[in-house]
Amino acid sequence: MLNQLRRIKQRAIWSWAGFLHVYRTEGSLMQWLVANVISGGLAIALPLGTAETALLLMGGVMVLAAECVNTAIERVVDDISTEIRDAARQAKDCGSAAVAVTAVAVGVAWVVILIGLVRG
Repeated sequence: MLNQLRRIKQRAIWSWAGFLHVYRTEGSLMQWLVANVISGGLAIALPLGTAETALLLMGGVMVLAAECVNTAIERVVDDISTEIRDAARQAKDCGSAAVAVTAVAVGVAWVVILIGLVRG
């Protein structure tokens, strides 16, 4: 049991180190954090149901996760070679697309929830 707790602790340390790396090296993460503060604040302040609020908060966190994965893809591609290659560009573009699609999903959720709020 103690060994399992140590493993969990180590995984948390590695995960935090990864998040800090993305925070320090990718300006877009800061932009997403600001967007999350605004979105989360609105989700909490508006008269939304618990599930709607949870969905919006979770969606924002998923955008942050996608940004972390995108950064991981970029680092691996750059580590393999600094040469400009079609496959490298495509991998990076796909990672970026994952972030964009996740963000669009949150935007769609906001639109649907706000329409329901207006319709009352």
